[in-house]
Amino acid sequence: MASDKTNVMRVLEQHKIAYKPHEYPHGKDAVDGVSVAELLGQNPDQVFKTLVARGKSGGFHVFVIPVAKELDLKKAAKAAGEKSVEMVHVKELLGLTGYVRGGCSPVGMKKAFPTVFDESVNNVPTVMVSAGKIGFQIECAPADLIKLTRAATAHITTD
Repeated sequence: MASDKTNVMRVLEQHKIAYKPHEYPHGKDAVDGVSVAELLGQNPDQVFKTLVARGKSGGFHVFVIPVAKELDLKKAAKAAGEKSVEMVHVKELLGLTGYVRGGCSPVGMKKAFPTVFDESVNNVPTVMVSAGKIGFQIECAPADLIKLTRAATAHITTD
């Protein structure tokens, strides 16, 4: 795994944050988050996906939610202090974040965008997010990830 160290892993090590790397089999295409959780034998409530949206103001926001849930755009906008938010197009993702769809992580983006984790992150002992590359995940303490990304928490998923 050491030869497959991602930028996300390097950032976590720079900040002395303990993490556990995970690798799963994949093709060239992104695998949906629930499948990733199954491949890793993990509870989908602990595996989070990273979504990027554009606010009405023109600013970008990052939302990190459990893989089996859907982002509630109204709740997300409220949490971000925006009138509304819309998901960025997949084509914009790489240029904006440095990550491809399926490999997007809240850690180590090209620019630090305001980030909100779904509040359910506070109910799990560890959280898993993409390690910045399809096929790789990192697992660490939710509090460490929230502090590192200077994130807020709010109820941002559909009920």
